[in-house]
Parts: sequence; structure tokens; C-alpha cells
Amino acid sequence: MSVLRARLLDIKQRKQEEEITRQRRSQVGTGDRAEKIRTYNFPQDRVTDHRIGLTLHNLSRILEGELDELVDALAISEQAKQLEAQLV
Repeated sequence: MSVLRARLLDIKQRKQEEEITRQRRSQVGTGDRAEKIRTYNFPQDRVTDHRIGLTLHNLSRILEGELDELVDALAISEQAKQLEAQLV
């Protein structure tokens, strides 16, 4: 009985480790151009956040530290994702 318990514990631990590894790999990414988070386009005075599909035409103000509009949009997007996850 103790051998069976040890094997079951080992199986459970392996599954947990595999899940942790899978989650870490999904967070890291490959660094490809398609995984870019944000684009700064100086000639057009534009910032685009690709995660939420937001484009702002005030690059100079953002670079000066006026991030409220960008941060608010990211917060709203995150809240929407959390609400969606709760509904599922």
C-alpha cells in the first residue's frame, strides 16, 4: 500500500511540475516580431499597444510621462479579461 501511495504521489507531483512548466513557457514567448507589445512611430506621432489594439496620436506627451490614457486603457482591458474569465 505504501508503494502505491508513493507512486501516486510521484505522478501527482510530475503533473504539477508539467503544468508549471507549461505556464512558464506560455508566458515567456519567442521574441519574434509578431509578439511585440507596443510600437512607437515617431514620424506619425503615434503609439500603438498591440495587446489591446489601442492607438494614440500623442507620442511626445507619452514620452514625457503622461501615461494616464494608456494605463487606463490597459486597466480596463485587464478588468474585462478577468470578468470574462469569471463568467466562463
